[in-house]
Amino acid sequence: MKRRYQVLVVLSVLSMITFLDRIALSSASGSIMSDLHLSTVQWGWILGMFTLSYGLFEVPTGWLGDKIGGKKVLIRVVIWWSFFTILTGFSTGFIMLLIVRTLFGMGEAGAYPNTSIILSKYFPVIERGRAQAIIWGASRIGAALTPFVVLPLQQRYSWHIPFYILGAAGFIWALFWLFWHKEEPTEVKDIEPKELEYILAHRDLPIVLEENKKSYWSIFESRNIWYLLGMYICYAIGAYFFQSWFHTYLEKGRLIPKNQLIWASSIPYLLAGLGCLSGGWLSDKAVLKYGKKWGRRIVPMIGLFVSGLCMIGASLVADNTIAIIALGIGMAFMDVTAPVAWAVAMDLGGLKSGSVSGSMNAAGLTAAYLSTVIFGYLATAYGYYLPVLLIGIIVLLGAFVWLKIDATKKI
Repeated sequence: MKRRYQVLVVLSVLSMITFLDRIALSSASGSIMSDLHLSTVQWGWILGMFTLSYGLFEVPTGWLGDKIGGKKVLIRVVIWWSFFTILTGFSTGFIMLLIVRTLFGMGEAGAYPNTSIILSKYFPVIERGRAQAIIWGASRIGAALTPFVVLPLQQRYSWHIPFYILGAAGFIWALFWLFWHKEEPTEVKDIEPKELEYILAHRDLPIVLEENKKSYWSIFESRNIWYLLGMYICYAIGAYFFQSWFHTYLEKGRLIPKNQLIWASSIPYLLAGLGCLSGGWLSDKAVLKYGKKWGRRIVPMIGLFVSGLCMIGASLVADNTIAIIALGIGMAFMDVTAPVAWAVAMDLGGLKSGSVSGSMNAAGLTAAYLSTVIFGYLATAYGYYLPVLLIGIIVLLGAFVWLKIDATKKI
């Protein structure tokens, strides 16, 4: 296997672990809320504080990766979040769990921006959509596997045990990454000369690092960045509904029995994994056919449009089966956007890929934090259908923002 594909496999495993750790809390929500006597509003704050701290530290961690390299930062990121994953299992009340999940979010911040930094060094431009597709597809597979890992363990032992096991998995990955990965492909001793030559000739990174000495704030001189942030805000609000409230929505909003929750929670993520893989592949194909401007634009634009319609429809139907199918299809089309958005951040950013992708994710996460907290209040006051309806409308609006994003205009 070529070295760049080996790197992709290892990063895909990390992406799976990332979402296993992240979705574990949502999958165990019923047991944790009952055991720790947490209200719906308190649960919203716990979910929201993770999102807020994650978003606030995306930019500095992405910027740090641009400066010192993705390998070093990823080691710090994985060790930090794995430690606080384990501490989640030791939480005894609202305040402790709120603090632990806030620190967990701080630690996990920068995982995907630094993954983008590594991919930008190991993958040619034309393969970046597919590479990001595999990374994000793996994350959705990890999310789909979470109920199968968390629910049986908590039923047989307690809700604490899955967090100990998942935290340990992160430490094992970090140890392997420390000794195996090299920051630059030129440092890899056993890489084939033809592959190295191909990567260096087609990765579209400047040889001179002068542009990397510019201020971080210089990236916001590009109007493209502002459109990218706006689009990702719409996407993230939709995506974080599934990562935070979806399981609780099924259990408490639609009253789905616990013995049916595993499949009901997993199916949308399996479909989302297909969406991620399809989005990156289709985008790379579209770039070859229509050029980078429309090739990067048209696939996620259609995806968010269909996704928004599906979520709006799901919020308005009473039948649980139809709603779950609609949400699954909606999540699949929504996640067509994820790999393309991150590929565009790499296209625009170059040697500032960490800063651009970190800024994009920070904007999305900040909006997701607000929507996650507000969701709890709206669900308490009006029921679960209204916040899902509003999220669907926001996702729909994101489709039209893609019309203003031009991936050919590098910063």
